[in-house]
Amino acid sequence: MKFCWSTLSVKNMEESLKFYEEIVGLKVDRRFMAGTGVEIVFLGEGETKVELICNKNEKEVSIGKDISWGFEVKSVDEMIRRVKEKGIAIEGGPFQPNPHVKFFYIMDPNGLKIQFVENM
Repeated sequence: MKFCWSTLSVKNMEESLKFYEEIVGLKVDRRFMAGTGVEIVFLGEGETKVELICNKNEKEVSIGKDISWGFEVKSVDEMIRRVKEKGIAIEGGPFQPNPHVKFFYIMDPNGLKIQFVENM
C-alpha cells in the first residue's frame, strides 16, 4: 500500500493556497472544480500530495486539535525567522528531543497544526 494524499477542508481556498505555497513551499499539481461551489487543489511534487477542498456550500470547517502535518526543512532557525517575518505566531517550540531532530509548530489558516522539522 502507498499513501497518496491527505485531505484538508479549507474555509478560503486563496488564503490556504497562499499559506501552503509561500510558507510551506508546496507547488500546485492540479486545480479543478468538482461540482457547484466545490474546488479541489492538489499540492506537492512527490508521490504524496496535500489535497485542499473548499466547499462554498459548507458553512464551517472543523479541524481536530490533536492532528498535525509535518514538513521537513533544512533549517528550523531559518524557518522560524521566515514565518515570523510573515507575521505568523509560533505555536510551540522549537523543541529538540534528541541531538538528531529539532522542530516547531505554527497554525495554518484553518486551524491545522503544522510542524516544521529539521533532521540533523
